[in-house]
Amino acid sequence: IIIRVGLRKELADSLSSCRVLVVGAGGIGCELLKNLVLTGFKNIEVIDLDTIDVSNLNRQFLFQKKHVGKSKAQVAKESVLRFCPSANITAYHDSIMNPDYNVEFFRNFQLVMNALDNRAARNHVNRMCLAADIPLIESGTAGYLGQVTVIKKGQTECYECQPKPTQKTFPGCTIRNTPSEPIHCIVWAKYLFNQLFGEEDADQEVSPDTADPEVAWNPADAAARATASNKDGDIKRVSTKEWARSTGYDPVKLFNKLFKDDIMYLLTMDKLWKKRKAPLPLDWTEIHQLESSQEEAFGTGLKDQQVLGVQGYAQLFHRSVETLRSQLIEKGEGAELVWDKDDPPAMDFVTAAANLRMNVFSMNMKSRFDVKSMAGNIIPAIATTNAVIAGLIVLEALKTLNSDFDQCRTIFLNKQPNPRKKLLVPCALDPPNPNCYVCASKPEVTVKLNVHKTIVQALQDKILKEKFGMVAPDVQIEDGKGTILISSEEGETEANNNKFLSDFGIRNGSRLQADDFLQDYTLLVNLIHSEELEKDVEFEVVGDAPDKAPAPSVPEEGKNIANGNKDSAQPSTSSKAAAEDDDVLIVDSDEEPSSSTMEASPESSNRKRKHHDADTDATASKRKRLDQQPADDDEDIIALD
Repeated sequence: IIIRVGLRKELADSLSSCRVLVVGAGGIGCELLKNLVLTGFKNIEVIDLDTIDVSNLNRQFLFQKKHVGKSKAQVAKESVLRFCPSANITAYHDSIMNPDYNVEFFRNFQLVMNALDNRAARNHVNRMCLAADIPLIESGTAGYLGQVTVIKKGQTECYECQPKPTQKTFPGCTIRNTPSEPIHCIVWAKYLFNQLFGEEDADQEVSPDTADPEVAWNPADAAARATASNKDGDIKRVSTKEWARSTGYDPVKLFNKLFKDDIMYLLTMDKLWKKRKAPLPLDWTEIHQLESSQEEAFGTGLKDQQVLGVQGYAQLFHRSVETLRSQLIEKGEGAELVWDKDDPPAMDFVTAAANLRMNVFSMNMKSRFDVKSMAGNIIPAIATTNAVIAGLIVLEALKTLNSDFDQCRTIFLNKQPNPRKKLLVPCALDPPNPNCYVCASKPEVTVKLNVHKTIVQALQDKILKEKFGMVAPDVQIEDGKGTILISSEEGETEANNNKFLSDFGIRNGSRLQADDFLQDYTLLVNLIHSEELEKDVEFEVVGDAPDKAPAPSVPEEGKNIANGNKDSAQPSTSSKAAAEDDDVLIVDSDEEPSSSTMEASPESSNRKRKHHDADTDATASKRKRLDQQPADDDEDIIALD
């Protein structure tokens, strides 16, 4: 009641009749739902596929311990109705990317508010709101940092108008042969978990990489020189999982294979160690002959924040392998486990394996807490930040519904006050980017690839879905015949999947029309054939090179920063295993230029960057630069796929 006193009667009355959609019921979503009903909104629909985890309870105040395992959307609805029984709330425990939530569904609302945690879902909602011509309020938080902005078709930049920083990745040879940072060892350990207990992925191999371009050696000669035992198929095995099964997942054999035999094999690659410190193999028997006094934990405080010795991590490795082996047996033949940072045995395994590898490569080992932070790409969530951002969402919603769109702003919440003592920084909304491949009148992109090496499946999964955010694309070749290359109807073009693009007459200069009927979105794809792509690069988007994207304020995947695991490409509203991390851009100024011209720097605020360069497709950064972060930032957001 107190809140509504400040609203004009017409606006206050309209709140009770308008329908709004809230996408996400997590950290921001809980605060937002509370704010909406207390402001006077009566007709609210909320969607989220996640279930409540114990780790949510410190900030998602609509949930209690008794709710763990239940639907976030449903429990959020029930909790809100307790202090506002007159509200009409509909909850969906579902994915916003489900085809049921089509353009017509979105047209039922006057306003959509995102409280999401990943780029894939944000891209999708952005496109659905553009197709339905419904205003969207986008938001995100990362620790003490936050942002709110308004997106309106034809008037502002859409969520995808500017290139996003690409996911930070590491070359396979670095992960497998020459790790130099703890994060490399943590990535390796997560790969190892999948290779042993989860879904095998050829791109996540953990054995020494004999194809490392730095090596330039003769594997046949080196194999003879290696002192590693081949008794269990250490070098000649078909796959890590097959070999592990043949040993019965024997923890000691696994240990010696991974931390002794493979390391001794790496040592035969002489050239790798001419300018690097060579790794030091570990032997199970020798480790357990150490005096226990040498194996005391370092550091004080909580157990998770202590660093164990080599023997301690060897024992943790042994225990976790036995536990995970038992879980596999219980699940039955052909079962697979899914790595989850909140699953103790899985987290123990990655902590132990990563630290043992760190020791092998002469790095300082990390506590379980630190490993979990890096393995889960976690930036601690701050409840107050979520509350502030949720309040700003409602303020921008009121302006939008009151037709005061010219008063809407992008608002940044910063960690430190700027020179004018402000934490909240408003910026004028940017107009649409005419070259945007989503909201332009005729979206079009140019992709460089090798038509003789790129298969249809890669075009669909890696280019159209992963890069360009489509959900169910239909692709037609503009060859005068209307040849259907990819169909969203299951099984219709499955025979094409493993064929090369050139098999369909696609060559340099070919054009493809990709349609996603769920998103009401059509993209024209111009193809440039090239045989000179860099090693391990399957395609390049011309005019959208990684070095032209904004630099992130915290190393991270795309525009997504915060509380969770980035392994899954699925959003939290479409995958229970997906992580919880919210989107945020950071600036530090209190002027009101357009938000994309802001220079983000904690030391100097009112500097501006050059606007978008149409010729080079260079874009202004809304974030702090990477070089402002510590060299070994434990909250590094990295790609693990």
